[in-house]
Amino acid sequence: MNLAKQHLDIGLFSTKRDEQLAFWQGTVGLPYDHMGKVGGGIQQHRHHMNGSILKMNHSRDPLPAMAPSGIIGLQIAREGLSAPQTLDDPDGNKVTLVPKGRDGIEGIAILLRVTDPVAHDRFWTHAMQYERVGEGRYRCGDSLVVIAEQGKVEHRGTAWRGPGYRYTTVQVWDCVAEYEGILARGGTSGGEVRILGETVRYAFVCDPDGNHIEISQRASLTGGRL
Repeated sequence: MNLAKQHLDIGLFSTKRDEQLAFWQGTVGLPYDHMGKVGGGIQQHRHHMNGSILKMNHSRDPLPAMAPSGIIGLQIAREGLSAPQTLDDPDGNKVTLVPKGRDGIEGIAILLRVTDPVAHDRFWTHAMQYERVGEGRYRCGDSLVVIAEQGKVEHRGTAWRGPGYRYTTVQVWDCVAEYEGILARGGTSGGEVRILGETVRYAFVCDPDGNHIEISQRASLTGGRL
């Protein structure tokens, strides 16, 4: 995979805008970047996180009740810590601040519950072309995807805008080529290629448990090329 940025991003959805912003900026200490409107009554509040972006998507309308995604936690490397510090955001999403370098975490680690570890191993190493760096641990740039536990993950169909952590984003130079390549290597589509103004070309694929992964070609990272 030809990366345009060496860091994965993660997105969550919430109806608690003020509480979430206070938590991520005040309690966790993430610098605020900007807010963008992404349609459907959603405002995306973007925060810097060791080169990655935490996307807090605020919905003005109630979010549909749906089963949780397989994303069960986020770990963020932090200089100066001597031990991990585990926190819950206002919706109960788990986030842990960890000493930089602990367990190979230099930026962030995204934790998954998975139904079938073998299917996930094949997906992350073959379809997504991430590097296996240990059992159930896959590196993309300086970010990690980690199989933290095995258990039932309910499929949610094509729906993905629900409460909690819902998707990750990988930034690439050519969205169409990477999206088509992932599908050719056995990945599943979660949404065909689209263009949002002059900002981004994007598509979605799904992992074996139906978690959405955004394949993003962002103009600010590719020299304006869409």
